[in-house]
Amino acid sequence: MIRSFMSQHWGSFGQLFRFCIVGASGVLVNMIVALTAKKVAPLIWEHAQVEEVFLPIPGTPYNIRWFLVFSVIAFVVANLWNYQLNRTWSFKSDRHAGWLREFFPFFTVGLIAQGLGMVVELALMHPYSAIELPSSIFDNSTGFRTKWYWAHLIMISVTIPISFLLNKFWTFRSIRNSPKVITREEG
Repeated sequence: MIRSFMSQHWGSFGQLFRFCIVGASGVLVNMIVALTAKKVAPLIWEHAQVEEVFLPIPGTPYNIRWFLVFSVIAFVVANLWNYQLNRTWSFKSDRHAGWLREFFPFFTVGLIAQGLGMVVELALMHPYSAIELPSSIFDNSTGFRTKWYWAHLIMISVTIPISFLLNKFWTFRSIRNSPKVITREEG
């Protein structure tokens, strides 16, 4: 029974392994872009500090903070990176469908995961949240004690399983299983 299960799903385990390798490289790309955005933004915008207000939300007491802006920039770059590697290596779908045809579902999955992740990241950063990272430990005194770095890493780790499942069973699978349109040149 176990042997049957393993042989039946061995390809999925291989895909999961490749997806995790791509994901690890994507985490690295994401963190490099996020840290670069954090360093470069104050050179362009004077008040671009991690916990400063980027944009107040009109009619509410809430604000969009710079760390969320940095997170979105890092997401877009890492999403493109992960998409290309997953397309050509993890799921090998580059032989089955056009780049744009698979990109938009992949990006949609990424946006869903990013939205959920940003809620987690915001909860980890917000001083009145039940799951706020403790300021006594994460006091921003060094890189390893920077609250936002850890919140960002935790956010990424929460979104990985969501992304894998949605991409495996929707993005890449649905595109390959959709009927092929035959053009006049092929027909």
